[in-house]
Amino acid sequence: MRAVTSIHQRRIVISLALIVLLLALAPVGYMLIEEMSYTESLYMTVITVSTVGFKEVRPLSTAGMYFTILVIIIGVFNLFYIISSLITYTFKEAFWETLGRRRMDLRIRKLQGHHIVCGFGRVGEVVCETLAEHATDFVVIEKDPERLSEAEERGYLFLEGDATETETLLRAGVLRAKGLVCALEGDADNLFTTLSARSLNKDIVIVTRCVSSDSVEKLQYAGADRVISPYAISGRRMASYLLRPGVFDYLDLVSHGVSLDYRLEELQVQPGSALDGKTIGELDIKARTGAMIIAVRKESEEVFNTNPDKNTRLNTGDLLIALGTEKDLAGLEELAIL
Repeated sequence: MRAVTSIHQRRIVISLALIVLLLALAPVGYMLIEEMSYTESLYMTVITVSTVGFKEVRPLSTAGMYFTILVIIIGVFNLFYIISSLITYTFKEAFWETLGRRRMDLRIRKLQGHHIVCGFGRVGEVVCETLAEHATDFVVIEKDPERLSEAEERGYLFLEGDATETETLLRAGVLRAKGLVCALEGDADNLFTTLSARSLNKDIVIVTRCVSSDSVEKLQYAGADRVISPYAISGRRMASYLLRPGVFDYLDLVSHGVSLDYRLEELQVQPGSALDGKTIGELDIKARTGAMIIAVRKESEEVFNTNPDKNTRLNTGDLLIALGTEKDLAGLEELAIL
């Protein structure tokens, strides 16, 4: 769509440039051939190019007639070319925009278990980049046209609208979504969006941004599963780097899986799987898969056991945090599901 638009824009610019060039040079021809003044020459050029049919300033010589014919041909051709380009540009722009919007709406309606990112500002942009890196389906909701253009250039699915409005959330598929990120600029907007999303989908996981520490409890009460303060996290990360730079670098690489064989992953024990009802020692997971279980959170508890031993029993619904290569973690995932 953008390629088609740029081609037509380029054609229009070239045509306008030719018209301007003709209006600048043709009077010179009349001045040399018919010995007219500049004002008379410009008048002749304008009435000739515009084909309005006014009378000539004075009778033309044979050379002047041929020159006028040439000016008419060039001028009329350019005028018609500009008009046709403008019409084509207008209709094609509207057509491609409508067609592209319908295709995107259709793709959004087909999504299941996706994520919704409300706000494509500095925080929302990073969230989308991370989700895209993990090949996760998501939809961006943003009302700023400039930010939406950026999202479109990156190939993200997006909706133009206000995330605080119920209709916009429904269009984004909140009833079918797995998770929602509130990354709007104001705490009030995040609060209202969280409340609306929770009322529409009781099971959706909501992570919201907050600016003021006073808003944390309100956002949690509204239904947010996690409340994140970018400023607080940034401050802690910078302090951690000052105190333990080596540990910071290692954990950062492991967490993001960047240029490192080992990474962290979370898995949930499914009913009837090979892990269900067995202890870590009985399973001998390290030997069977190569992955290491470094933390376990029981389904009925809210805190992690960060030092699980071989006697730790795994049950349906338990959340495991494991460390290993992609192959190791894939083997562990098979045991957790099958």
